Amino acid sequence: METLRVILVEDEDLFRGMLADSVAKDPALEVTGAYGSSDEALSQTFSPPPDVAVLDIVLEGGMNGVDLGIALRKRYPSMGIVLLSNHRNPSFLTALDPSNAAGWSYLCKRTVRDAETVRRTIQGTAMGLVVLDSELLAALRPRVNSRISRLPPRRYELLQEIALGYTNAGIATRLGISVKTVENQINLLYRDLNIDTSDPTLQPRVQAVRLFLDETRSTDLN
Repeated sequence: METLRVILVEDEDLFRGMLADSVAKDPALEVTGAYGSSDEALSQTFSPPPDVAVLDIVLEGGMNGVDLGIALRKRYPSMGIVLLSNHRNPSFLTALDPSNAAGWSYLCKRTVRDAETVRRTIQGTAMGLVVLDSELLAALRPRVNSRISRLPPRRYELLQEIALGYTNAGIATRLGISVKTVENQINLLYRDLNIDTSDPTLQPRVQAVRLFLDETRSTDLN
C-alpha cells in the first residue's frame, strides 16, 4: 500500500505531539505537517496535497475544525478529513451536506493512543469512507420505528463493523465467519436499508453509515 500523507491540526502542543507519534508508528502513514491553528494550516501550500487531515474540532484561529475541513476540501477535493473531539457528538458529521459527506470521519481524543484504530480511521477516510470511533458508536441507539431499529441483530452488528471502518476480511475475522458470508450479509443489509448500489458515484458503505447516523440518537445528548 502506498504511504498516506497526513497533516495534523491541534492547538494543544502536548496532544499534537502525542498524535504525531501515534500516526508515525505506522510505516504506511507519514506526517507531512503539524499545525497549531486553523490560520497556520490554511497559510500552507501543499504539493503534493495530503491524503488526510486530522483536525481538532475546537481550534484557535478563525475557524473550528469542521469549517477548516470544508475549506481544505475546497482546495483539495480528494482530501479525507478526520475530526477529533473530546465529546461523543455525531451532529458534527450529520450537519454536513450529504453530497460532501464521503471521506469525513470522527475520532475521539481518548482513542488516539490506539495506533491500530488511528491507522484504520485514516486509511478508511483516505478511501472516501466514513469511519466512526467505537466510543461514539457505543453511545448511539436506534430511533424508534427507524429502518435501523428493524434490522436483525446480526445485520445491525455488521452495520456497526462497517461504521468502524473494517474491510470485509476484517469483519469476517472479528465475527468468526467467512468473507463470502460477510459479502452476502452486506448485500442483505443494503436491501433492508434501501441503499442504492447501482450508482457508481455513490459508495454504499458511506450511504449505510450516514443512514446509521441519521437514524440513531446519542445517549450522551439526552
